[in-house]
Amino acid sequence: MAITTQYVVTHKGVEKLVTTDKKEADQYDKMLDAADNLATYIHAKGIKLEDGVAEELSILLAKNKDKIAKLFKGASAESVLEDESAEVVKLQANG
Repeated sequence: MAITTQYVVTHKGVEKLVTTDKKEADQYDKMLDAADNLATYIHAKGIKLEDGVAEELSILLAKNKDKIAKLFKGASAESVLEDESAEVVKLQANG
């Protein structure tokens, strides 16, 4: 019999991630906190979105913060998307 430690990340009462990696759980929790802050900021600026759309958008932004930073630094959307495609192909080849 084996004993496994699991880390469960919950957000607004919903289980979002179960992992045995504490670092991964902490990073995911931090990303969800950033997403909540983004959603609050977007709402405070007067942009009206349905709650589900606002949550989806803020999570997308938080998960892709490094890629979005490249866009703010002047990279084109096409180049960022191409980099993502190359990453997916690389992961699939290694998987």
